[in-house]
Amino acid sequence: MSSNSSDLNPARALIVDLPGPDLDPASAALLSEYGFGGVCLFNRNVSTPQRTARLVQDIRELLGPDALIGIDQEGGAVLRRLDVPMPPAPMGLSAALLPLDQDEQRAQAREAGAIAARGLIELGINWNYAPTLDVNVNPLNPVIGDRSFGADPAVVARLGLAWAQGSEAAGVLAAVKHFPGHGDTYQDSHLTLPTVDKSRAELEQTEWLPFRAAVRAGVGSVMTAHIVYPALDATLPATLSRAVLTGLLRGEWSYDGVVVTDATDMRAIRDHYPHGQAGPLALIAGADAALSCGHGDDTPHREHASALRRALDSGELPEERLSEALFRLRRAARQFPGTPRPYSEAQKQADAAQVQAWGRASITRIGASFPPLDPSQPVLLLVPEGAGIGGPYGEFLSGEALTAALIPALPHLQTALLPPGDSSPALALLARHPAAPVLLATTDRWAVPETIRALVPTLQARRTLHLAVWNPYQALELPFPALISYGFRRGNLEALGHALLSGEAPGQLPFLVQA
Repeated sequence: MSSNSSDLNPARALIVDLPGPDLDPASAALLSEYGFGGVCLFNRNVSTPQRTARLVQDIRELLGPDALIGIDQEGGAVLRRLDVPMPPAPMGLSAALLPLDQDEQRAQAREAGAIAARGLIELGINWNYAPTLDVNVNPLNPVIGDRSFGADPAVVARLGLAWAQGSEAAGVLAAVKHFPGHGDTYQDSHLTLPTVDKSRAELEQTEWLPFRAAVRAGVGSVMTAHIVYPALDATLPATLSRAVLTGLLRGEWSYDGVVVTDATDMRAIRDHYPHGQAGPLALIAGADAALSCGHGDDTPHREHASALRRALDSGELPEERLSEALFRLRRAARQFPGTPRPYSEAQKQADAAQVQAWGRASITRIGASFPPLDPSQPVLLLVPEGAGIGGPYGEFLSGEALTAALIPALPHLQTALLPPGDSSPALALLARHPAAPVLLATTDRWAVPETIRALVPTLQARRTLHLAVWNPYQALELPFPALISYGFRRGNLEALGHALLSGEAPGQLPFLVQA
């Protein structure tokens, strides 16, 4: 594992982002100057398959064959490549699989991970920052929610591990996240530094169970959480905590895979450790790679590289620690070299059919049964015009897009698009069709809009069905029977239309409903 100090380029421990879909001259010069360990791709970098494959190839030509090209292709709302079969949100997958026996659950979760990987390795992308092994026990969690496989740690461990193994079997390194658990927060680490003030015994019973399963199975990498866990470290977030990364993960659990930080531009880190401080602190704590994101600004990458060099030269970052980190990164890149693999049309069609089947199997009913709708009759859809984005999410479902997705099933659908703060379009539509059944849709990730809540008294006298399209917990917030689709991708919306006509909602809720 040892290396000569002349071989130790501390910038090799940085994974950076790029501004666009091509390797522009300035970005190429930056990569050449510093020799980073890899690149993290975002939506802005992913265009046509040929163009994205060329971008990946260009990156490797500059950084070398050991470059790690990462991306967030989790499934559901967190996807970067959209022109291939899109795996469902983990919570939706869990809803579809829970009625099955455990062996079949594992087999199908493994296939979901493989489907995600096939769309990446075709382009030469060899590292997926997924799956999320957070146990979502807080319904108000603003950033995990449907990204989790649910609230049962045993289910999260079973399905999440199988998903990761499916990805790695298909040639893409998995990164289980966000260690040691982001499922019991009410704050978003993109915006602030959360604290999970639970005892070690509580963490072992819930948060840690899936991660321990992944470590025992030898999953290739772990991504850290920007969260303080006072039971382990009273002051430092896990990303920068030697007690968490070296004491617990490396020492007690004997993990020898790659440890990578979550993005250091997130305010949980940036606000407290600016100007590249997080890079050397993370490596000293036990991480092998720091994820530096500038979203078009290369200043953070330069700051991190300079801070790492200063820490190495001063001895604050020991050569042996950096050597160990770079060894793990090289080993991972050689195990998952990113050699592109063809993704045949036949395989894509089979994967698309599987995704569609999971979509239909995931639809979950809450409350009283709702008779199938008659496609020959008017049906009213009340839906917000738009929804918020932020955190890891780059897209939302507009009211117009939901209408277009449901029209094939309900050709006489009449829609009221609700602007912020204005329920009057819904009231006007209800007055024109006093006998028509009503679909009340919530499409926002974070909160049920006040325009929707304001309609509840009027709708309680109508035949009303709540469509909880994105956030499944919102199905519990309104006093109507509900269908949950766990997302807004094509497969989710086609499944929702099918459920409205057939009455079929076979999914099993992946969290408990409090009485």
